[in-house]
Amino acid sequence: MPEAAYGYVPTGGEFKDVKTYAQQVKHIAAVNFSLGAALLGEKSSVDAKDIEMGPEAVKSKDEIMKFLKESFAFARKAVGSIRDAELIAPMASPFGPNKTTRLNLAMILSSHGMDHYGQMVVYLRHNGIVPPASRR
Repeated sequence: MPEAAYGYVPTGGEFKDVKTYAQQVKHIAAVNFSLGAALLGEKSSVDAKDIEMGPEAVKSKDEIMKFLKESFAFARKAVGSIRDAELIAPMASPFGPNKTTRLNLAMILSSHGMDHYGQMVVYLRHNGIVPPASRR
């Protein structure tokens, strides 16, 4: 997506109050950092108020892509740290008072971005761009 379209939001149909393209990317990264921190038993580098839309200070395409790439590297490190003995042991959820497992957090890490990728494909196609995974 060109940087000029990072503020794009679909307008036709039922698209009231949806994230911009940039916010979609930043949300994926923010969740990656939050889940990764939970897996590592650390405090997340992303403030809880920034989980949904991503940090406001991350604005340009270069900054957003750097934030995203760093989040995936951090998520890989976190998933790689899981020991077999702790895979299904109950632990605090990073998103509320419930308990979860490291296995569940790792599964969310592997699938969450794909939910948003589906939405981002619509944004790309609305802007006349064929997503890389659909190119032949």
